[in-house]
Amino acid sequence: MKGLRAAIGFLTRVPVGRVESDSMGAAINWFAFVGLLIGAASGGVFVGALQLWPPFVAAGLALSFEWLVTGAFHHDGLADMADGFGGGWTPDQRLEIMKDSRHGTYGVVTLVAVMALQIAALASLGTEQGLVALIAANVFGRTGAVVVMATVRPARPDGLGVGYRSGLKRRNAFAGAGVVSVGVATIVGLPVVGLLLAAAVGSAAVAWLSWRKIGGMAGDVLGAVEQIAATGVLLAASALAVRASWPWWV
Repeated sequence: MKGLRAAIGFLTRVPVGRVESDSMGAAINWFAFVGLLIGAASGGVFVGALQLWPPFVAAGLALSFEWLVTGAFHHDGLADMADGFGGGWTPDQRLEIMKDSRHGTYGVVTLVAVMALQIAALASLGTEQGLVALIAANVFGRTGAVVVMATVRPARPDGLGVGYRSGLKRRNAFAGAGVVSVGVATIVGLPVVGLLLAAAVGSAAVAWLSWRKIGGMAGDVLGAVEQIAATGVLLAASALAVRASWPWWV
């Protein structure tokens, strides 16, 4: 269970004590499961908030809770990537900009757009759909990050992406993400195909752009993959909500 504790300590602000460095590779196997926990918690906030406030307010509260729990960890990566890809002219310049903890115009605008889309999409969903969509977004978003980490070469010889990839066992990581994803699919029903497709397209688009801009992936890119994939899932859920009845048990 050291891997689970390491994953919680890395992906959230939940205090789990000191995490040993040799547990970080095993933590990747639990990324999707931690995403499930985060999604279920934020989904619970959404369901509870709907009893008191209109959908738009409930969506804002649920996602704000999620951002607080994670410390906006993935958002930081998305903003750094946007600054680097938007402001740099060469791969080296882009990587150097991405190392800067300060956010520029590209990063701020990207964050505002993504957060606004997430809130608007979630607000368009009903109680059960919103709960399930948040779980799916968090699971599939982190699954996308795991896949990109395992399949795209690092853009530089050091950094977070390299550190995790060095301890990555692809079979275990894919198995961990696959089991959780299948569990989510059984909850959603057939429309899960649309949610999975949205996450896959978002993850692939970020990975392709990263390959073109810096020649591979980096830690910030993985954060961007998670956010873009999660946003795609929520947008797909919103589109499906007016065309299909889901989840199946409602």
